[in-house]
Amino acid sequence: MKNCVNEQLKIQMKSNKNSTRRDFIKKSSAIATGALVAPTIVPSSVFGKTAPSNQINVGMVGTGRQAVHVNLKNGFLKLDNCRVIATNDVDSWRMNLATKLINDIYAKEGKPYDGVKEYDDYRDLIADKDIDAVMISTTDHWHAPATIAATLAGKHVCMEKAFSVAPMHAKAVVEAVKEKGVTGRLDSEFRSIREINRAVELVHNNVIGDLVSVEVGVPGELNGSALGPQQNMPVPKELNYDMWLGPAFPAPYTMQRVHEPGTIDSRPGWLRISDYCNGMITNWGAHLNDIALWGMKKEYEHPVTVEGTGAFDKGIWHTISAFDLNYEYADGLKLKYKIDVPFVKFIGKDGWIRIQYPNKLTASNDSILKFEPGKNDISYKDTLSDKADFLKGIETGKPTLEPLEVGYNVYLLTMMGLISITLGSKLTWDQKSGQFVGDNAANSMLTRPFREKWIDGDVVDWINKYQQFELK
Repeated sequence: MKNCVNEQLKIQMKSNKNSTRRDFIKKSSAIATGALVAPTIVPSSVFGKTAPSNQINVGMVGTGRQAVHVNLKNGFLKLDNCRVIATNDVDSWRMNLATKLINDIYAKEGKPYDGVKEYDDYRDLIADKDIDAVMISTTDHWHAPATIAATLAGKHVCMEKAFSVAPMHAKAVVEAVKEKGVTGRLDSEFRSIREINRAVELVHNNVIGDLVSVEVGVPGELNGSALGPQQNMPVPKELNYDMWLGPAFPAPYTMQRVHEPGTIDSRPGWLRISDYCNGMITNWGAHLNDIALWGMKKEYEHPVTVEGTGAFDKGIWHTISAFDLNYEYADGLKLKYKIDVPFVKFIGKDGWIRIQYPNKLTASNDSILKFEPGKNDISYKDTLSDKADFLKGIETGKPTLEPLEVGYNVYLLTMMGLISITLGSKLTWDQKSGQFVGDNAANSMLTRPFREKWIDGDVVDWINKYQQFELK
């Protein structure tokens, strides 16, 4: 009887591989929201480990430098439990480049492959019923609208850092993920770097005693003049510039505002313009402060006070260029955040541990670094890569190593500092209300108006639900 059932199961699965895989994806989401449903992924013994029924179909929204070099070449294209089947970008040259890369990698020994679909509009990619998960690799100001659109459509979402350009847009993302029960992950690879998670491993095993304070450094803007040429230029034929602006308001085209045409290897100017990005304070801050909060075990807690100083560049590139911030948590634990080399330093009662990106691990005493976790200790040596962790979250329905809610908390930490510096005042945060205490000016900076063009109405309505705050 058992053998007959197995044979019938094989026949059924062979006749409908795609629906079986899709049922699994949907049921994994149900697990995440608490429903008791057994996953129906096809075992590798039936079709093989890389069979279509075992793979998660991924669509790429945004195909620039980070998407191609990191998220594709060193990410999804190295994993056999997924298949990248679609690309989208407002720059057709970049989209074509990414599509060719994917097709070339999927080609088999002289047999060409052209199975990747291209979409000029991200909404059409999201509407593709064959796509299970979406990688958002756009400019920061597009992160929230695109992620919410994918989430409301029931897609699992991996989203590039920095999280957004406004805390309430980011909050809207988190609530959409909760509402739909999909898997979400912030795309930072730092937890997967062994020397970095080794530092947290030592802290979590109390090798330096109870934490007293933590210091975080990030680099200044990586290259280029703060001013930059500001003359207007003709829009490249391959760029849908109005759609690139999207949620941001109209501004004249210049290459320094967007990215250099015909390449993905130069640093884009939008990273230094506050209309599209909050600057290095949130950019690299997403990586290093995530490690800090992970080590502090405060991924779901916000500081109660923040104050600091800083300076801003002038001209078309005008994001924050220098800052020195001090945060304090309800239990008295302190966090210092500044422009420096990229590092995190954990200071405990019995010593300190410092990790400087990418792999320079030091301590107050060499004996600290000799500690090796025992059977009952915490170990992070088998931590998955960021993309593998995302796919595992989809397969199991369990939280990823850096859920979008944690990514939001890291982003809010950095934005609290930016708001404090902008206003030139010490701020107090009420975690229960999710607002600054007695400061309407600061609370107003948690929100940001946005242009609705290129964004569907349900996404507009969803974001606007979180754009309101009560005047005190």
